[in-house]
Amino acid sequence: MATPGKSHGSAHPRPEWTKARRIVVKIGSSLLVDRANGELKSAWLATLAASGAIALGRHVLGFAKGTLELEKSQAAAAVGQISLAGAYQAVFKARGLAAAQILLTLGDTEERRRYLNARQTIDTLLAERAVPVVNENDTVATAEIRYGDNDRLSARVASMMSADCLVLLSDVDGLYTAPPGSVGDARLIPEVRQITPEIEAMAGGAGNELSRGGMVTKLEAGKIALASGTHMVITSGKVEHPLRALEAGAPCTWLLAPSDPVTARKRWIAGQLEPKGFLEVDAGAERALFSGKSLLPAGVRKVAGAFERGDAVVIRAADGRELGRGLVAYTQEDAARIIGKKTSEIAAILGFAGRAALVHRDDMVLSRG
Repeated sequence: MATPGKSHGSAHPRPEWTKARRIVVKIGSSLLVDRANGELKSAWLATLAASGAIALGRHVLGFAKGTLELEKSQAAAAVGQISLAGAYQAVFKARGLAAAQILLTLGDTEERRRYLNARQTIDTLLAERAVPVVNENDTVATAEIRYGDNDRLSARVASMMSADCLVLLSDVDGLYTAPPGSVGDARLIPEVRQITPEIEAMAGGAGNELSRGGMVTKLEAGKIALASGTHMVITSGKVEHPLRALEAGAPCTWLLAPSDPVTARKRWIAGQLEPKGFLEVDAGAERALFSGKSLLPAGVRKVAGAFERGDAVVIRAADGRELGRGLVAYTQEDAARIIGKKTSEIAAILGFAGRAALVHRDDMVLSRG
């Protein structure tokens, strides 16, 4: 379902942008690296830090244009990541912020244990006013374990972090009814509420040698984002201050999610994950859960099942009622050792400082309340 329109934006910022509390921004490599000389666009980066390690590293190593072999891509990434990290650090430091580099592989957002680790790390960085700069770990990823493009990577990160909005900055300013310049009546589509076969047919081919993506991968990213309750917008990054331009009504295409991130995440936990065990809680913990608290070890009376950290478990009352479901922060063995104990005792019992909650409220959906 799409709404074609004129190729200019609204003069008023959209609520999907103004009300967003957590935003993920993806930058195309072709925006970050000058194709003529292979050098970083420092002036543009000064307005917005971004990613593109392989594109930068291949120039430093003198690799020719075209598709790189896996080993050369990984070598280029290793060089480029260092250069980019320094650039990010300088840009954000000038604005009173710290920059942190996060390198992910496919397993980090697909396997629940690693997913929780990555989510917690990024949450902690944001709480400390550090800007996480995320890229695929091209130095170790192979064809079998890679995302393949940063459009889908950014959508996975947005989903993992329950982001309200995902911005794809590109060399085009949105989705058109036909490739711009190919026909005279190609029109920008300002709003998409459902990615239908008709919408997919409007997407063009792949990108250039710097940017592996294209409109096809952007729509694939859109499917991931929308299913997670995250709105997505495609707009041009060719201008300086592109986010400011977006807010001012620059041409773009908004892909609108049918529900918010919290609702989508709760639905995923409640209905799409197979529980691997259960936690039985006392009456005090039950009251705490329905007042919005996390499940602490002190309120758990019994654990059962064979679960690993990040697995889904059922939370039950002493009389057997199912109170909810959630992602557990400990293995079954470790959970059994700390139930009934205070959070301050966890480190002494397990030998390491684990999470305060057995199930955090953000990783839990309750059956009522």
